[in-house]
Amino acid sequence: MIRFERPVRWVHQVTAVLMLVCLATAAVLYIPSLAATVGRRHLIRLVHIYAGFGLPVPVLLGWASRAFRDDLRRLNRFSPADWAWLRGKDRRATVGGRGIHPVGKYNAGQKLNAAFAGGAILVMLGTGTILTFPDPWPDSLRAGATFVHDWLFLAIFVVVAGHLWYALRDRASLSGMFLGRVPEEWAARHHPAWLDEHERRERVAEKS
Repeated sequence: MIRFERPVRWVHQVTAVLMLVCLATAAVLYIPSLAATVGRRHLIRLVHIYAGFGLPVPVLLGWASRAFRDDLRRLNRFSPADWAWLRGKDRRATVGGRGIHPVGKYNAGQKLNAAFAGGAILVMLGTGTILTFPDPWPDSLRAGATFVHDWLFLAIFVVVAGHLWYALRDRASLSGMFLGRVPEEWAARHHPAWLDEHERRERVAEKS
């Protein structure tokens, strides 16, 4: 069954590449041993700046896609089932092959990750602008921007590493993001409410 339309996959993949480039170049810029090994600090800084300012572009272009806008609306809604999923210790428990929590297309963890990523990109874009063009800003603001930019980099690194760790453990989830399709059995285990919604739409389409 189809999980992600092509525009949604494109936005996610391009944003992921830009984010990984930002993290890799930031590590080279801030870790002395890496900086000494890689060299070319000016080039690395330019790549970091261009990748950072490019981060919002895929989302802005993706806004033209109805499928992408629909997914953003889903990510922006927190239901009672999401709170129950967060509180529960049996998030992956199933009965008869179906998850016991009525999780929709995105679970609560994915929604929180998307919210963090969106907020982090905006904050990094703002602080990065101050650091890239420092002249108009007072010293106190530049110092604050440096502090926030550096520490948020560490937070983003941890969150991205966790996201990749979970994703690489789930081949069906990776298939959904790269190929757009997932098995119905996987959807029943992890996103049963979304599967029910998908089946209802199919029945309506058949009747019409």
